[in-house]
Amino acid sequence: MKLATLCYVQHNNQTLMIHRVKKQNDMHQGKWNGLGGKLEPGESPEACAVREVFEESGLRCGRPRLRGFITFPAFDQIDDWYTFLYTFDEFEGELIDSAEGNLAWIDDDKLLDLNLWPGDRVFVPWIFEESIFSANFIYDKGEFQWYEVTFYGVDGTTSYERRSHAEILAAHKTVPAQPSFQPFYTPEDDTYCWLCNGPVDKHHCKITCLTCGFVRDCSDP
Repeated sequence: MKLATLCYVQHNNQTLMIHRVKKQNDMHQGKWNGLGGKLEPGESPEACAVREVFEESGLRCGRPRLRGFITFPAFDQIDDWYTFLYTFDEFEGELIDSAEGNLAWIDDDKLLDLNLWPGDRVFVPWIFEESIFSANFIYDKGEFQWYEVTFYGVDGTTSYERRSHAEILAAHKTVPAQPSFQPFYTPEDDTYCWLCNGPVDKHHCKITCLTCGFVRDCSDP
């Protein structure tokens, strides 16, 4: 069992994200993520969030706000990951050249244009809500299967939902011709679908997902 944090620094309708393209044998290779990492012995989730953001970005943040909690059973095919999600809107300092990947401020309305884990496409919008959530996201050998979540409203109400990845894809029958935002390019970006992470076919600089049909242009720099 692993305990971890996942953190999103927010400023002027933008969110700080990291493109994981620097480390060898990174299970997040090519993906865009929030910042964060594993709790150290005796460390609180809040202290971990502050420390990890500083280590990965150079920013000293204050007042972490808990947004949710996600369980990822056997996400790395070995351990169950229990992850606390935080946002920050108070910070000081300058961004560093992070060893974890390329840092970038992304417009909030462009976050879903990034190459995210399929499950992240589901929960990233939740970090902008007032309610707190507790969720379970199921992957099988890196393939997103389904999720379930309970939302806890500020007024004391609760709500529950459960959806499979297939249901999510079916609900998005119409997709844009190509993503509207490409902040960084690496060759790995052309090897999978940005929408569902499925296999792709490349022909005449058009990349077509063989799973959901999403079409985009090759990622020319």
